[in-house]
Parts: sequence; C-alpha cells; structure tokens
Amino acid sequence: MKTHAKFRLGMLGLVAFSALVSGTVMAQDTSVPGHPRVNEVNQRLSNQQNRIQNGEANGTINGKQAARDEKQDANIAQRESADEAKHNGHLTKGEDRRLNKSENRDSRRIRRQKH
Repeated sequence: MKTHAKFRLGMLGLVAFSALVSGTVMAQDTSVPGHPRVNEVNQRLSNQQNRIQNGEANGTINGKQAARDEKQDANIAQRESADEAKHNGHLTKGEDRRLNKSENRDSRRIRRQKH
C-alpha cells in the first residue's frame, strides 16, 4: 500500500473517530458552571450537531455534506479544548470570538446546504 493511501486511510479513521467522539460529547449536558464563554461555544456546537442530524434525517443534507460539517464541528471542539487547556478551563474573549466566527461560518454553510 502506498504511503499516501495509508495516510488517507488513517485520516479517514481519524475523521470517523472525531465524528463519533464529537457526537457523544454533543449528546451530553454541555453546561459548565461558571464558564459562560465555554457554555456558549458548547451550546452552539450542540445546536449545529442537531441541525446536521435533522438535515440528514429529512434528506436535505447528504452523508458527504454531514461528514464535512461534523468534521468542521470536531475541529472547532478540538480548538476549544486546546484553548481551554491553556487557561485552566476558561476561554479568553479573543478565543471566544475566533471560535464564534468559525461557528458562524459553519452555520451558514449548513443553512445553504439545507435550502
């Protein structure tokens, strides 16, 4: 098997695992007492995950689109976790702003796909 094929296969597994983990994390209670910025980001990710699942269920989003959107959500969640780790579980205003900007972009893409 060629190196780029192994890499692609590994990335596919990573994406599938990230989607599974993000789906599991999103299904849980996302509120963190005393962390309003973290709660806002988590709630928006949860809402977007629900929109993706609903779109896929009613046929307005296909599997490929859903996978791409879930990958983007997993990326945002990963960046959020990294930012929180830097500041003892908190997000700075700048980090919150950057994450919200990414969530806005992802939300617009989901809306365009569904309509």
